[in-house]
This record gives sequence, C-alpha cells and structure tokens, in this order.
Amino acid sequence: MKLEICASSYQSATNAQNAGAHRIELCSELALGGITPSYGLIKRVKDNLSIPVHVLIRPRSGNFIYSDEEFEIMKADIKLCKELGCQGIVSGVLKSDNTIDVIRTQELIELSKPLSFTFHRAFDWVEDSFEALEILKNIGVNRILTSGKSTSATEGIEHLKDLETKAHNKLIILPGSGINSENALQFKEAGFNEIHCSASTIHYVNKLGTIPMNSSVFFDEHILVHSDYDKIKKILASVS
Repeated sequence: MKLEICASSYQSATNAQNAGAHRIELCSELALGGITPSYGLIKRVKDNLSIPVHVLIRPRSGNFIYSDEEFEIMKADIKLCKELGCQGIVSGVLKSDNTIDVIRTQELIELSKPLSFTFHRAFDWVEDSFEALEILKNIGVNRILTSGKSTSATEGIEHLKDLETKAHNKLIILPGSGINSENALQFKEAGFNEIHCSASTIHYVNKLGTIPMNSSVFFDEHILVHSDYDKIKKILASVS
C-alpha cells in the first residue's frame, strides 16, 4: 500500500521521505484545508529531496468556485510546477451548485500533462458522488482524494468502497482524512492501494508576543474574504 503524506512544510516533506513515505502532497496552511505552497518551498523540496511531489493548486481557502483571475493564477502555478519537475498536480474546480466544473477542470488536466492529476476533496462537496466519479473518469483524472463524504475516511469507508467498485480500476480512489496508525490497516484490508494523511504532531512553542496573529473570524468555509475598495478609500481619506 502506498502512503501519501500531506506535507505543509519543508520539515514535513523531509520527515516523510526519511520515514519511507511513497509520495507527498505539498501544500501550505493545513488549518485552511491546504492552499498552494510558495515557489520557494516547492523549489527547495525538489532541489533537495527525491520523494515524488504532487502539489496542491488551490489559490485560496474557502470554496472551490474561482474567478477568472484566480483560474489564471492556478494555471500559472501548474506551469511552474512542471518547470520545477514535480510529478503531480492536486486540484479541481466546482460550479456554484457544487457540481464539477468540467470545462475548467479538464483545462487544468490538459495543462498538467504529462503530470498525474488528483481531484482533491472538493469531491466531498458534490452531492452525487457517482455521477461526479463518472465525469472525472471520462476527463482523465488519475485519482480522487476523498473522505467518502464524511468528516473522516473511517466514517466514510462504506461509501469509499462503493466508489472503489464503481471506479473499475479506471482511476484511483485515495482515502484521506483522519487516517492514522490505528486505522490504516482497515483501508488495506478493504482493498485500497493508496492512503493519504498528514501524520501530524503538534509542537507547542514559546510565545513570541502577546498579540495573536490569526483571526477566528476568517476560519469559515462559507465566507470569502477580500480587501474592500470602499473601505480602503475611507481609510485613505481619513489619513489624508
């Protein structure tokens, strides 16, 4: 069974390789569900490690419905990953009704070639998993990262097994979310050939200051955050 580690830092990628993982999904900001890692991180990993690298292409947190500008950013990031010698792309686009955006996703797949393409956990937001599976099979997706439409892969394992059966070996169903050393065997015994997890340990460090640098206001997948033109103008006016 292949183990893919979701690595959100250079240290995580190094640990994955040294521990014998088969592949990493390189990203940043696990607290946000993962976003595209920086050029510097991708290059450092590719320059110094030999483990296969699949890169998450997700320009921001929140939903998976992207503006034209965001979509262009995603395409530029894919081109960069190809130039740096990465082995795979992890991405996907939905429509406003949370169905697969076939046209845009297929464009990303074609742009990614010859790299492997994984449709990420946006799949778990799609209402009809089996219809989405058929669509992704037909447009050339290599694997689907999914928790089986549950908060964890263990809770969704029956649905995952149904998806595996429906896949007919045309693509790989990659279970992910909450997989650890205590339940990984369950997926091997269920017939899956690959699993995905972060295998993370939380390290507490000494506080560098008394003012928090994060905001709980923004940790909500139902909102999109952007700088407001009118608010900016008002601020500028107030200090002019």
